[in-house]
Amino acid sequence: MERRVLLIGVGLIGGSLALAIKKEHDVRVIGYDPNEENCKLAKSLEVIDDHTSDLQSEAEQADLIILAAPVEETIKLLDNFKDYQFKQNVIITDVGSTKVHIVNKAEQLNDKGVTFIGGHPMAGSHKSGVGSAKLHLFENAFYVLTIFPKTPEEQVDALKDWLKGTKANFQIMEPEEHDLVTGIISHFPHVMAASLVRQVKSHAHRNEHVTRLAAGGFRDITRIASSSPSMWRDIVRHNRHILLSLLDEWEKEMEGVKRLVARGNSEEIYDYFVSAKKYRDSMPTGSKGAILAFHDLYIDVADHVGVISDVTTILAEAKISITNIRIIEAREDVFGVLRLSFHSEEDRQQAKVCLEQHQYQTYTTM
Repeated sequence: MERRVLLIGVGLIGGSLALAIKKEHDVRVIGYDPNEENCKLAKSLEVIDDHTSDLQSEAEQADLIILAAPVEETIKLLDNFKDYQFKQNVIITDVGSTKVHIVNKAEQLNDKGVTFIGGHPMAGSHKSGVGSAKLHLFENAFYVLTIFPKTPEEQVDALKDWLKGTKANFQIMEPEEHDLVTGIISHFPHVMAASLVRQVKSHAHRNEHVTRLAAGGFRDITRIASSSPSMWRDIVRHNRHILLSLLDEWEKEMEGVKRLVARGNSEEIYDYFVSAKKYRDSMPTGSKGAILAFHDLYIDVADHVGVISDVTTILAEAKISITNIRIIEAREDVFGVLRLSFHSEEDRQQAKVCLEQHQYQTYTTM
């Protein structure tokens, strides 16, 4: 019999997973989404094979169920599942950014012949929606799987096989460990980015240059503050005990910085920045991490009609996709700076070579 996959939440992440599964397996992928238009678009793009409005009926026929929904919605779905009669050995997985509460809620399914394996694919895009779904979205990304102590190893292997088309790097972690690690390297930095933006906003009315000058490098180091407020509301709520602990540590760190600045010792200040630089530079660059990477390329462009069109045409002819484009500075009689963002480091390097062959000067940092 043809195997069936139920995709609950037909957006960027769910759609990309569906494409990866369809590439490697002869299956029928059925979509379910509160917004039926998402399903219609996904079907027209051949991301899914069909869609349903009868969630329970389809869930009870599925061999694999993917909960590609926000954390709060995933917990509600798992709560509803306690009344369903699933196929034996069905695997249910999710894509949530926090795991403890989800895994605890899923524990009630253990007596129903269901294997729940928490999942967190650590990749995304500058764009959203199923129209932006890509087969290679998770390639070379870390994909965390969180399991129960008694989860059958063969079921974990089965889920990895389902997802092998992602070409992701699977990592097994306990739910508590996952929430701690992502709290440190993802959730806490997002809170800090939002705080930095709010601090600048509090000064903006005092001097008109604050907002104007913040449009440069400040925008780059706080980009993650533009992430979905509703998503981050849920993440903070579900990982608040980790975040509170990290905020306590941060207060101590800032007290140390205040003392460092107050003393004004050149060597101490230099060592502080050297220590941070060394660790930052030692971080791996070949893998996707918990925070969406920005693969930017900067191009000096003369201020004349058609120059942007020329750049984009060169890349289009080379079949290199741009995810974002922005003019950082453009005035008469001087070079402007065009910032192009790409989906991957490979795309950025190909674009750099291509544009330099057409006599454009490019660089990767400003």
